[in-house]
Amino acid sequence: MNSKFLDLLAQKYDCEEKVVTEIINLEAILNLPKGTEHFVSDLHGEYQAFQHVLRNGSGNVKEKIKDLFKGVLTEKELNEFATLVYYPEEKIQLIKNHFSNVIELNEWYTEIIERMIKLISYASSKYTRSKLRKALPSQFVYIIEELLYKKDELSNKEPYYTKIVQQIISLGQADKLIIGLAYTTQRLVVDHLHVVGDIYDRGPEPDKIMDTLIKYHSLDIQWGNHDVLWLGAFAGSKVCLANIIRICARYDNLDIIEDVYGINLRPLLNLAEKYYVDNPAFRPKRQTDNHLSEEEQLQITKIHQAIAMIQFKLESPIIKRRPHFNMTERLLLEKIDYDKNIITINGNTYPLDHTCFATINPNQPDELLEEEEKVMDKLLFAVQHSEKLARHMNFLMKKGSLYLRYNGNLLIHGCIPLDDNGNMEKMEIENKTYAGRELLDTFELYLRHAFANPQITDDLATDMVWYLWTGENSSLFGKREMTTFERYFIKDKKTHKERKNPYYYLRENEDICRKILEEFDLNPDQGHIINGHTPVKEIDGEDPIKANGKMIVIDGGFSKAYQSTTGIAGYTLLYNSYGMQLVAHKQFNSKKDVLQNGTDVLSVKRLVDEELERKKVAETNVGDELRQEVSILKSLMEYRYMN
Repeated sequence: MNSKFLDLLAQKYDCEEKVVTEIINLEAILNLPKGTEHFVSDLHGEYQAFQHVLRNGSGNVKEKIKDLFKGVLTEKELNEFATLVYYPEEKIQLIKNHFSNVIELNEWYTEIIERMIKLISYASSKYTRSKLRKALPSQFVYIIEELLYKKDELSNKEPYYTKIVQQIISLGQADKLIIGLAYTTQRLVVDHLHVVGDIYDRGPEPDKIMDTLIKYHSLDIQWGNHDVLWLGAFAGSKVCLANIIRICARYDNLDIIEDVYGINLRPLLNLAEKYYVDNPAFRPKRQTDNHLSEEEQLQITKIHQAIAMIQFKLESPIIKRRPHFNMTERLLLEKIDYDKNIITINGNTYPLDHTCFATINPNQPDELLEEEEKVMDKLLFAVQHSEKLARHMNFLMKKGSLYLRYNGNLLIHGCIPLDDNGNMEKMEIENKTYAGRELLDTFELYLRHAFANPQITDDLATDMVWYLWTGENSSLFGKREMTTFERYFIKDKKTHKERKNPYYYLRENEDICRKILEEFDLNPDQGHIINGHTPVKEIDGEDPIKANGKMIVIDGGFSKAYQSTTGIAGYTLLYNSYGMQLVAHKQFNSKKDVLQNGTDVLSVKRLVDEELERKKVAETNVGDELRQEVSILKSLMEYRYMN
C-alpha cells in the first residue's frame, strides 16, 4: 500500500491504541444485523404522499410501536402515538388544544417523553451508540442519553431521572424534545433509502421532494426517464427542455418552471399568443385543486401547442444525424400532406385533427422560426442559470445512476432491453456494438459527459440523453416508439399504441430474471430485480411479485394520473435482516386526514423473501466497505507500529 497514504492516515490514528480501537469497532459492526432498506419509485412530484410514506417508513414506525405497546395501549392510542411520531409539530398543537389545565398537559408530556424514550431504545437496538448519537437532536444528546441508558436497580437515581424530565417541561423544552425524538425515530427505522426513479413530472412538487432527499441521511437514486429529461435540459439539450415544458403544460404544472425554478416563460407565451388559438387537444389535464380561469386555461393551451411544435421540429435533426438511433420512421412532420391535412404512417393514411401547424414551413417542416430559436435560447440560458435547479440537478447526478447493484439486488427504473428470445438487445454506437450491462454503462458515460459539458448542445452525448427518453433500446423508455404526435392529432387509437420491449412480458419468466442477474454479476439464487416505471394494474389482478419472487415491481401509482387504472397509490418495499416485504398503499388524501383520523393509507404487507438466517452487516455493501477499512488499518498497524 502507498506509504504516503499511510503516513496521512497516521495523522488521524496517531497511536497504536487508536488503530486497535477502530479495528475492534469495525469488526464488531460487521456482526450487527443489517439495517432496513426502504425502496420507493415513481414519485412524480407527489410530495405530500411521499412525505407520509417517508415519515412512517412504509409502516415500519407503526410496527415498532405495536411491538412495544400492544396490549398496553388501545388501538386508538397506538394510532394517536404513531401520528405524533409522523407529524410531531402539528399533532402536539392539536393535543395541547384539548387540555384544560397545565397539570394535565404536564402529565401528558411526562408520559409521552417516557414512551418516546422506550421507542428510541427499541428502534436503535441494532445500531452502535455512536450511530445513535449522530441521529439524536444535537441540543438534547446528553439528556436523551441519560434517559436511554438509565440503570438504577436500587432506585438511588430515580429522583435524578424524574428531575430531568420535570426540568425539561418546566423550562418549556418538552415540545422541542418530543419533536426531536419523533424525527430520530423516523431516521432509525430506515437505515437507507433507494429512490428507483422518476422524481419529476406530472405531480406538483418535485422540488420539495428534491429538498427532502438532499437532507436525507442515507440514500441513492436510480434515474428514471423523467429525471433524465431534466438532467438533459440542464446539460444543454433543447429537445429535452421542450419535452419538460410540454409535460408541465399538459399537467398544469408550469408553476414549477416559472415560480419554483425562476425560468421566465413570458417569451414563450408571447410566441404562443401570436401563432396559436384554443385547441381542445392541448387543454391542460387537471391534476390539482387549482381553479384556473378561462383566460389561464387558454394561455396554457397556447403555450402547450407552441412548445409541442418546437419539440417535434427539434427532434428531426437529431434523428437525421444519428442513423444508428433507428428512428427515421419518427420524421412525422415530413409525412404530412399539409394541403389535405393527412399523414401517412407505415403505409396507412390518417386524417389529422386539432392541428396547430401555423409555424410549419411545408417545404422544410423541421425548420425553426427565428422567433422560436430565440425563445429556446432564452429558455436554455435561464435553465442553466437557475441556482435552485443547479442544486437539484447536481445532487441528482451525484447520488444517481442508471442502475445499482446493492446487497445482492439489481435496482433499475426501466428495463434491460431484450429481444423476443430473451437475449440482450444489441445497439451500435460509433461503430461498436453494445448490449446488456455494457450498453447501460455506455449510456451512463454519455449522460455524465453531457452533464459535464453543458455548453455543448448538439454532440452525440447530448443527443444520447434524449435517446434515453425516447429510443427503442433505451433502458429507461422500454418501448419501440413514443407516439406523442399521434395522441395529439390522430383519432385512430391504433396509432397511439406504444409497443413495449419484450422485457415487459419476459420478466415474468424466472429463467430470464436469473439470466439478467448473472449479466450484472449477481447471485441468481439470492438476488432480486427491483423495478419501477410501469404502473402495476392491481385493479386488473396484476401481481407486482413476478418470476417466483425474482422480479419485484414497485411502481403502483404514486402519481394521481395513474390511480384510476392501478387501483392503488403505490407500492414500496422494505428489506431488513429478516427478509423483504412489499407494502401496498391506498390513496393519500391529506395530512389533515392523518392527523385527525389516524389513517395510515397502508394495506397488506406481503412477504417477498424470508432470510433463512438473519442477515448481518458483513453480508452487505456496507460490510464490504468496512472490511476494506479494516484491511487498510491493519496495513497501517504493520507499517507504523509493528516494525
